[in-house]
Amino acid sequence: MLCTFKSRSLRAYWENNDEAGIRPDWLKKTRIILDALHAATAPEELNLPGFGFHPLKGDRAGIYSVKVSRNWRITFRWDGYDAIDVDLEDYHGG
Repeated sequence: MLCTFKSRSLRAYWENNDEAGIRPDWLKKTRIILDALHAATAPEELNLPGFGFHPLKGDRAGIYSVKVSRNWRITFRWDGYDAIDVDLEDYHGG
């Protein structure tokens, strides 16, 4: 279940269907990812075709990543059965 968000735009999109903070060409994939996160009971359930799911390493250990577009990812941590600190970020810096 989705519990907490770091990204205000993702939270607004999830809670109010407010698309203002999400690129129009990312809306469909973002909704699919958020729905999958909400339904998941473990992070590995996001290891789906086209998601590019992987755990981060180093100083970002404990955070998981799913691809939205090019360098942009939805990242999240996991607590029990819940996705927390859900964020939309370009952590590759490109």
